[in-house]
Amino acid sequence: MPHVLRDQDGRIMGVFDRPSGGQTHEVSGDDTELLAYLESVGGTPEEQHRAFMRADLDFIRVLEDLLGALMERNVISLTDLPPDAQRKVLGRTALRQMLNEHMPILGTEDAERLF
Repeated sequence: MPHVLRDQDGRIMGVFDRPSGGQTHEVSGDDTELLAYLESVGGTPEEQHRAFMRADLDFIRVLEDLLGALMERNVISLTDLPPDAQRKVLGRTALRQMLNEHMPILGTEDAERLF
């Protein structure tokens, strides 16, 4: 259940996934005031979900780049990661290489956004 923070007039000012210092109170996920607040700050729930998913994909790319930079500088090695993580990193690297080799019509930045 979401927890909301209200201003002096009782309007929702923020939404949290857990209580925040006793200043918030719990509301149902389908509360009309909560839904109106969420829509006013970020569109419909579907639009918010899509935006969050895009942010996740962008963040995954940041983590990939960070991991690559750390490995290039010998701060960590691939074998420092758990086996499942190693497989995922290698699989993603192989997909990116394949994409770049077989889809030269796309620019590098465009091709990398697909993965």
